[in-house]
Amino acid sequence: MTLKIYLSGEIHTDWRDQIIQGAAGMDVAFSAPVTDHDASDDCGVAIMGAEPDKFWHDNKGANLNAIRTRHGIQNADVVVVRFGEKYKQWNAAFDAGYAAALGKSLIVIHGPEHQHPLKEVDAAALAVVQEPQQVIDILSYVLNGTLPGR
Repeated sequence: MTLKIYLSGEIHTDWRDQIIQGAAGMDVAFSAPVTDHDASDDCGVAIMGAEPDKFWHDNKGANLNAIRTRHGIQNADVVVVRFGEKYKQWNAAFDAGYAAALGKSLIVIHGPEHQHPLKEVDAAALAVVQEPQQVIDILSYVLNGTLPGR
């Protein structure tokens, strides 16, 4: 059973790499948004032309990024969304809601400081964890029925 996993959310740490490396040897296939912040912000104007108004600059980029994001979430079996400590990730909350609306299995990662502001997102998730290792342990259990340390 190959699980297709979409890794959404915070782009300022290596959490995706930790999960991908930790899942080596498991029957999984990962996809993710573009994590180069500048490329993600500027893709619309770089491809379709400059915009003097920042709203339209951002709108072009958001629309192009949505092509990849929608495809990734729609085709995923499991969507993992990480909320980082430093920035408010409105896009991550949107991705979590979109995944929930599509009935995707949702795993949310965040620290205790986000417990209250993300209570509705957490309520839609099948698992809420604090560390990438816990996602790896979930994948191992789902795919192989094995618990950590056994």
